[in-house]
Amino acid sequence: MINDEKNSNKMMALGVDTGGTFTDFFLIDGARCRIHKVLSTPHAPEQAILQGLKDLGLQRLMASGELLIIHGSTVATNAALQRKGVRTVFITNRGFGDMLTLARQNRPDIYALEPSGHPPPVPETLCLEVDCRRDANGDIVTSLDEREIARVVDQVEALRPKAVAINFLFSYLAAADERAIAERLQQSYFVSCSSEVLPEYKEYERGIATWLNAWLGPVVNDYMVRLQEAVSPCPLGVMQSSGGTIDAAQAGRRAVNLLLSGPAGGLAAARHIGEALGKSRLLTFDMGGTSTDVSLIDGDILLSTQGRIGPYPVAVPMVDIHTIGAGGGSLAYVDEGGMLHVGPESAGASPGPACYGLGGNTAAVTDANVVLGLIRPEHFLGGRMQLDAEAARASLRRLGETLGVDEVEVALGVIALANEHMVSALRVISIQRGYDPKDFELCCFGGAGGLHVCALAEELGCGRIIVPASGGVLSAVGMLAAPRKRNFSHTVQQDLEQIDLAGLKKQFAALLERGRDELLSEGVTEDIVEACGVDMRYKGQSFTLNIAFSDDIVQLSEAFHFAHQQRYGHQLPLPIELVNIRVQLTAVSAFGGLPVSAGEDATGEPYGSDILPHHGRVALWERSDLPVEVAIPGPAIICEEVSTTFVGEKWQVTCDRFGHLRLEEDHNG
Repeated sequence: MINDEKNSNKMMALGVDTGGTFTDFFLIDGARCRIHKVLSTPHAPEQAILQGLKDLGLQRLMASGELLIIHGSTVATNAALQRKGVRTVFITNRGFGDMLTLARQNRPDIYALEPSGHPPPVPETLCLEVDCRRDANGDIVTSLDEREIARVVDQVEALRPKAVAINFLFSYLAAADERAIAERLQQSYFVSCSSEVLPEYKEYERGIATWLNAWLGPVVNDYMVRLQEAVSPCPLGVMQSSGGTIDAAQAGRRAVNLLLSGPAGGLAAARHIGEALGKSRLLTFDMGGTSTDVSLIDGDILLSTQGRIGPYPVAVPMVDIHTIGAGGGSLAYVDEGGMLHVGPESAGASPGPACYGLGGNTAAVTDANVVLGLIRPEHFLGGRMQLDAEAARASLRRLGETLGVDEVEVALGVIALANEHMVSALRVISIQRGYDPKDFELCCFGGAGGLHVCALAEELGCGRIIVPASGGVLSAVGMLAAPRKRNFSHTVQQDLEQIDLAGLKKQFAALLERGRDELLSEGVTEDIVEACGVDMRYKGQSFTLNIAFSDDIVQLSEAFHFAHQQRYGHQLPLPIELVNIRVQLTAVSAFGGLPVSAGEDATGEPYGSDILPHHGRVALWERSDLPVEVAIPGPAIICEEVSTTFVGEKWQVTCDRFGHLRLEEDHNG
């Protein structure tokens, strides 16, 4: 269980976020907080976690079970992107075995004469067809008999898979056929049924979600088991892609719901901070070592059912995040035409950027920041990790020889390119969706975010920036701030004018009861907030808009027309169709508040200054020495254990009473 009233008050809590380069830790002990970073161990992520627990001196608490751990994992994401899922059989109706291979026939580049193809999700030899069928009402057309079940079970056994995905047509209306086969297989294999993973229409999207859950499930489940055994008897929770946590024992069966586990933690923390500051509209910018995640919070975290992982759609609810391959470890190179590029390939944790001294010799964004003096080697990870500044200069010097410039000019070019990639991503989730960045505060976090945030804000016209306390490990902070949450959905597909309200309410009640049961099984005793929504569209459309449910049909219709006008700029004189129902159940986080405040021993003085290329003389500050509520003009470098913030020439920074840095353009400077 994640929560136990008897011992929750005396427990310490640890948030852990495993990233591609670093594994971050945020520990709360009463009113005190501690932060820590270690290099990730991608081959066995639990090793980095155990190393961090040892570094923090938590072995005794682990042994006594008095440490609550909530974890954001990249295991599912990495396994999917690297195609390291397990051997999986896909079972569907006769005639539909190539469903996942045919997909939607969309081309990523419609003008490419020879588009690059992707291997089919499931090889043809692992796609099995069953002679059974139901119609669009869920009624039997061809019944599933015992002989057919025995035949397909024999086929599965002959193929020797580790997992099985079952996806029958209209299973969201009648799941009996899927369950009949699953019951015969689940003792020997990891089995996923589409009627449980995603009980919605669109057989391809439902099939991909079910296959992903089965393909990744044993990998995730094995990892969860190893981690649970390693930290036992401590309670262990896991962040879901929807921005809420779930008990690790349940998470192992829901791999497809963990694909954005880590990034969702950062958004949970950003929303928590925004509420504390009275700022409900945030553009978030999370720059780590391998990638950058950007998102938008408009009162609440926005969820999407149109996410993707690699080439595959992921129709389960997940935080609406746009990710690009631009991070501190993004590698710079010169192409055959003499053009400088940055990313998406990353140096990762090993060998890492050249300055890590672990064998890497290709210049990365981190090396450029070292050469420009923005990363101070003596402060990196609080001085625990020594950086090789000369190796960074050498890596950029080699690029400069190709381009005919020195290492400083190359470093400036690398930073400019990385910034442009990130600005483009921020425009995608704001301007391209009808939001003006000027109406939002830019909230940056991640170990590398603070170094670039002023330049990005200037490009976007964003005049206010928040750099949260513990921003270098904010996704780990978010593990403790996130609520426990469940999201469920079901396709109903009814014309709004002919809707069966009584039947609809019964279906909502069934989904809500399922969510309450799962949360209660985790020890939730506090009030559970329940929200019901419906996906609606004009009849004949392919895409839907989610509307808060109301049993007043006129009000529901008006809300949809308004939402369509807001999103697309027009309304249509067409009948409205209700497609899916959705419920969300939210309870408080497994841990309470986040005790974060500015240091009381601040000296109010910089520890020095330096003359940097392109910036001139820059004041050097320890973040803990910043006076509270005193504006400090840029340019300035603010160092802390897990990140660095560069305050540009046009900006001033104030440390507020919570310990957050609030940057505003300095119009008097």
